[in-house]
Amino acid sequence: MNVKLSDVLYLGCAEYHLGQLKAKIAKLRTQLLEPPKGSSGAGEGFEVTKYGHGRVALIGFPSVGKSTLLTMLTGTHSEAASYEFTTLTCIPGIIHYNDTKIQLLDLPGIIEGASEGKGRGRQVIAVSKSSDIVLMVLDASKSEGHRQILTRELEAVGLRLNKRPPQIYFKKKKTGGISFNSTLHLTHIDEKLCYQILHEYKIHNAEVLFREDATVDDLIDVIEGNRKYMKCIYVYNKIDVVGIDDVDRLSRQPNSIVISCNLKLNLDRLLAKMWEAMGLVRVYTKPQGQQPDFAEPVVLSSDRGGCTVEDFCNHIHRSLVKDVKYVLVWGTSARHYPQHCGLSHPLQDEDVVQIVKKKEREDGGGRGRFKSHSNAPVRISDREKKAPLKT
Repeated sequence: MNVKLSDVLYLGCAEYHLGQLKAKIAKLRTQLLEPPKGSSGAGEGFEVTKYGHGRVALIGFPSVGKSTLLTMLTGTHSEAASYEFTTLTCIPGIIHYNDTKIQLLDLPGIIEGASEGKGRGRQVIAVSKSSDIVLMVLDASKSEGHRQILTRELEAVGLRLNKRPPQIYFKKKKTGGISFNSTLHLTHIDEKLCYQILHEYKIHNAEVLFREDATVDDLIDVIEGNRKYMKCIYVYNKIDVVGIDDVDRLSRQPNSIVISCNLKLNLDRLLAKMWEAMGLVRVYTKPQGQQPDFAEPVVLSSDRGGCTVEDFCNHIHRSLVKDVKYVLVWGTSARHYPQHCGLSHPLQDEDVVQIVKKKEREDGGGRGRFKSHSNAPVRISDREKKAPLKT
């Protein structure tokens, strides 16, 4: 195979030009999504107050069974009918599962062009951004095109489904120019293309470090800084109207589950998969000398603060951390029962924690009625008495 040098140069120039065009499109799209300057932002919306230990949003095309699924999982009545756009506002419900409360939101159906504001699409996507995970409800009898359309609409407004943030360190500087480094060989981007993309954003002083073989789109996402990476479960409803081969094919896809609201099939598996995706950690408290309290657990999450002992203490009260001497932990995160742990110890689901506080004398207090530590001269320090003991 003979490759001409002119062809190689042409392909290289095309890659640089394509990278610049992607940066321009992302920059213009961000400007279009921003509200106009001077506007108060007031408008008709349907955001609801966060409640419970987690929030899940139901999104999908009209008439795919979102309202029926909400009613069956939460018991909250949401109007369902055979015509499209039955739900016109956000309807919340609460799922009681594994001693936790999970808020489920039934959102109006979105259509193609939702990222541009069609069919109240922007309001629906804005509520989805405030959720912990997304349940994309799809009709099993329709083509896979619906899933691709919804993913494209969500990505257009900065939602990245089932993706992790790129391993790219980016920091703006006041002076010093652009510093470009990488810890491995890059195949999708080079120093020249990175400079061109940064100059498109009018960034001339920055530090960039690639820790993975990232693409141009990954670099643009890091520069924009307003992307949100969320977990998404693809829920294929109405499996009772398709063949067994289609059900088997859909169920084997990653992050997917098949259900039937009409026949109440596989709903328990949906709850288990949703629980697994949310990664909630239940921690039970144990007062000193008493049995653990298994009635009301402290629910932690890596997406909501963290799952360490320090996060557990902050969840109870912000001032508790400075009074902790050590903690005793029973559960799967402990090597032996009980284990003495510090504030950085990571907790796992269904652990039992007992907090041991510092004693007053360790904070500078004395023992007995006479002070052992005083700023007074030594000759009178043993004569200064504390307040009389209460009897």
